[in-house]
Amino acid sequence: MLQVLAHRTYRRMFFAQVVALVGTGLTTVALALLAYDLAAGNAGIVLGTALAIKMVAYVGIAPVIGAYASRLPRRVLLVVLDLLRASVVCLLPFVTEVWQIYVLIFILNAASAGFTPIFQATIPDILEDEAQYTRALSLSRLAYDLENLLSPMLAGALLMSMSFDTLFLFNGLAFLVSAGLVISVVLPSPQILEEAPSVWHRVSYGMIIFWRTPRLRGLLALNMVVSAAGSMQIVNTVVYVRSVLGLGEQAVTMAFAAVGGSSMLVALLLPGIMDRFRERPFMLAGGVLMTLSLFLGLLAPGFAGLLGLWFLLGAGASLVMTPAGRLLKQSCQPEDRPALFATQFSLSHGCWLIAYPLAGWFGAQVGLLETFALLGTLALVATGLAFRVWPSQDPIILMHDHKFVEHTHLHFHDEHHQHAHEGWEGDEPHCHLHHHLEGRHCHAFMIDSHHLSWPR
Repeated sequence: MLQVLAHRTYRRMFFAQVVALVGTGLTTVALALLAYDLAAGNAGIVLGTALAIKMVAYVGIAPVIGAYASRLPRRVLLVVLDLLRASVVCLLPFVTEVWQIYVLIFILNAASAGFTPIFQATIPDILEDEAQYTRALSLSRLAYDLENLLSPMLAGALLMSMSFDTLFLFNGLAFLVSAGLVISVVLPSPQILEEAPSVWHRVSYGMIIFWRTPRLRGLLALNMVVSAAGSMQIVNTVVYVRSVLGLGEQAVTMAFAAVGGSSMLVALLLPGIMDRFRERPFMLAGGVLMTLSLFLGLLAPGFAGLLGLWFLLGAGASLVMTPAGRLLKQSCQPEDRPALFATQFSLSHGCWLIAYPLAGWFGAQVGLLETFALLGTLALVATGLAFRVWPSQDPIILMHDHKFVEHTHLHFHDEHHQHAHEGWEGDEPHCHLHHHLEGRHCHAFMIDSHHLSWPR
């Protein structure tokens, strides 16, 4: 897996991601301490509201930025967003009112909602080889899991010798280092994209591709499974370990480590296996594992049993999320990747926006066993839906029919544009009235301007 780091551009982009993740992890700890400093007993309400604001920013901002990302220079856009994030976190130590936290958290996560999908959509253009890209996805998953494990430990070590406000400044420095790494490489230019007819079309185009592609509808259902299982683990682990089992903080850390450890193990093993197999069986198996882990929670497990459940949950989440980038890459044209990755970012966080309140409110008001049952049922329905909408036979290359069509748009001469010219049309890509004859052929199929619906 580490061989992919031999690619200079990807190596620097990967370390930019890692540095930014570590900084963000420090801010997560510092924000909790800042909320307690300002609100004391109401710190949980402040953090819960900040988390909801974060998800709203992710869901609302990502599709808008993704729609325009193909028209902007990627490196400049990524650097500007990193600098904006650095500026915002450096303002957090000076916050004196709760409402100021909410404003800054929205701006910070609006910038992240633009940065992350654009970053993700750039990697397949850097690593065009499928095997290398698969390894990069696993490496990225490992980076997220390691951040979840190590950032709290690093924050704890730093807090032994400095105040929590300093953690925000370290995060600002991390974003500046990330910006420096991004600006040090030359990124592939965005694909030239035909000017869409309206702002709404730009914003909704990724949604259209998502909804009309069967494998992506399956991914959407599995996003819901990941959020149902993940919200139970993230929101209620500390409650179950401390209140139900009566154990201390170290046990809470071990429970979180079980999830991260199993996720890392799957991310390490998956690339070699997926060189030979398609994504569907692994991702659906991940949905089954997460659903099973939630229903096993109804047995009211002890601490060892809880570690086993969370190990299954982490493995299942990694089975779903690690190959998701490959699925997106296979399902769109290169120029549509920013819009599609932004849509996945938005929809997946929309699922979390549903699941987080369910896990928190139901767990507090009704009970943890009942919450296991509710979220397990939600995961079961979503997994069953994924099995139904994602066909077991899902070839990349499909035979399909084309109707006669005459239109004007910016185009290259590819398999869909082989026509005569009169000499005035200019260099490719160019725009002129042209027609497509009725016919039948096969190639790697994806929803785009020439393929508006999935062949039956």
